[in-house]
Formats: sequence, structure tokens, C-alpha cells
Amino acid sequence: MTMLDVPSEALRGLRRTLLNDAASEGYVRELMAGAGITIGGDAPHDIQVHNKDFYTRLLRDGSLGFGESYVEGWWDSPNLDQTQTKILAARLDRKVKDNWLMVAHVVRAKVMNLQTSLRSFEVGEKHYDIGNDLYEAMLDKNLLYTCGYWKDAKTLDEAQENKLDLICRKLNLKAGMKVLDLGCGWGGFARFAAKNYGAEVTGYTVSKEQVALARERSVGLPVTFHLADYREASGTFDAVVSIGLMEHVGYKNYETYMELVDRCLAPDGVAFVHTIGGNKSCTAVEPWFHKYIFANSLLPSMGQLATAMEEKLSIEDVHNIGMHYDPTLMAWHANFEAAWPQLGPKYGEKFRRMWRYYLLSSAAGFRARFCQLYQIVMTRIGTPTPDCRAS
Repeated sequence: MTMLDVPSEALRGLRRTLLNDAASEGYVRELMAGAGITIGGDAPHDIQVHNKDFYTRLLRDGSLGFGESYVEGWWDSPNLDQTQTKILAARLDRKVKDNWLMVAHVVRAKVMNLQTSLRSFEVGEKHYDIGNDLYEAMLDKNLLYTCGYWKDAKTLDEAQENKLDLICRKLNLKAGMKVLDLGCGWGGFARFAAKNYGAEVTGYTVSKEQVALARERSVGLPVTFHLADYREASGTFDAVVSIGLMEHVGYKNYETYMELVDRCLAPDGVAFVHTIGGNKSCTAVEPWFHKYIFANSLLPSMGQLATAMEEKLSIEDVHNIGMHYDPTLMAWHANFEAAWPQLGPKYGEKFRRMWRYYLLSSAAGFRARFCQLYQIVMTRIGTPTPDCRAS
């Protein structure tokens, strides 16, 4: 094989690995300038570099190196969310993507099912079980860890209750209806549906901390919580919902999820999915978020979900509320920073930088329309069309 036979992407990756420090710095400065970011500048979105190795690390390791170097204090930005918004809007990810780490993730995802039943508990242990004190400080009073709905809302609590009520209305919930909640978290939706709509809710989560607190907060209500993978669910329900689960399902399991919904739905039942969605169909996890935040997680595309539904379910309604996730994440970040004096001694400064990077980069993703938040109402094929016009 000659150099002419090597794909152009591989050549670009090879070229980057061979760059010397000075060339690396020049190339990164040029990239950032293309996004309106000046390294060493004084604008809120500009970057201050504290370690010269940052430049070669970014070109070598891509998004993983960018996030890790921030956590390790190699660079800073006065307004990290603004910096990330500019980077995503300029699509710099397309210019620094052909690194060996990303190739390794793609190959691994093709060969392995990263979201098997056995692997499903990994994200519970590494993320959701790190401490209820953190989530109680950061989230709303109902501990809802998904996008709020800020229409006519002034506070995080109001936005999250608006979201829950919107979901219940889309499901046309009524007293006595049985609901299956896949990925129930700390039980916020289950309690709301039981208290306000008289529903009976059965929830599943892979987090020990979540199920313990959910049970503690739900005494006396017609709700049940199981510490189990969603694939263990059984029974017949008037509604099947997942609010923030689909991001953990994985592309090899979307059809399995839809088959479960079809199996558990009553003849005239309604299913509902609330999920972050990518703008394109992907099969490989994002390296930094996989390693530090949500192990084995992957954003589905609408195309992937629609394909998984074929000959099983009909899409009745799709509502994109992605613009509401930016203020939700910024509210979580504000709460996190306000609570840091109490959280700091337990979690440490490195965790603070990691969590800040996670929250503010996520806010930037929605602000730049890099990702979406879909609410999808579905029924089994042949079911009379439900009234799901809540907005």
C-alpha cells in the first residue's frame, strides 16, 4: 500500500500526530479563531491556556482531550457555556475528529453491545449512585433529572412540574390507569401521576440510591419501584413511559425496547418517550461523556427510533422542546455552584471542574442546536388515535 492508497481522513489524522508543539499551537489557535474564540483574549468566551501541552493533546485526543485538559486545569474560560456554544456552532468537531480514540470507540461499538442487561447497572453505580446529596442540591424539589418545560414558568420547580403535567396530558391519564415508568429515577413522575391524576405507577431503575429514596418519598402512594433493568418489566399497562431512559438503551437495543412496549401495552394503550436526540444517527459513544459521566450512553436519532418502531408502533405526536434544556441545565449549574461550600469537602475540586464541564457543555449543545429533546407519543398499530395535543 502506498500513501496514495490511505484514506484522506487517515492522512489528516497522521499529519496531526506528527505536528510539533509550535505547529500544534498555531493550528489550534487558527481553529479557535474560526469559531470567534481568541486564546489569551479577554472576551467572556475566550480561552486562557495554562499548559502548553494542551494544543497537541487536543489534536491527538479530540473531545476527550479537550474535556480532560479542562478538568485537570490546563485551560479555563470565564464563561465555559459560551465557549462551547461557539465551538459547536462552528462545527469544530468535524475538524478535530479523526483521532485514534474515536476510531477505537467506533470499532468497539460495532463489535460489542455496550448496553446489555449486565452492563446497564454500570451507569447507575458510576453516575446516579454517587450521592443523593449532590442531586438534592442541584435538582428541583421532585428530583427530576431531565429537561424542564419553561413555558409560563419562572423557577426550576415550576418548569419541572409543567413538564410532568404536560406528559400526563399527552397520555390522557385518568384515575385508576396503570402506568409503567421505565427508568423512573427518584420517582418524581410516579408520585406526580399518582397524586394529581390518580394513576398507579410501576417504576424500574438501575440505581440503588434512586430506588431507596424513591420508596422513602412515596410512602402511602399507589407506586412501586424495582431495582432492575428495564428489560425485566412485565405485565399489562394503560401507558408505558420513559423519561430520560432512551439515552441509555443503545442503538442495538432500540428494537428490543419497542418490542417491550408493544408487549406491555394494553390494547388501546399509549406509549411515551422523552429523550435527548442527536441530529444524526450514531453508533459510537461520545468519549468524554462515556468515561466520566454516562457510561455506555448514546443519543438516538429520530430515524433510528422510527426504524425500530416499524410494524410495531405508530407515531402519534412528536414535540421538540430542546430549547427548554438550556435554561434547565443553567439552573442546575447555578444550584450546584451555590451548594458547593457544602458539597466541596466530600467531592473535591477536580469533581467540581468535571461537573461544571458536563453541565455547561450540555447547555451549549442545546443552545447551538447540536442536540434536541424529543417527546414522542406512540400507540400500537391499529389503535384509535388518542388525544395527545397538549402543548
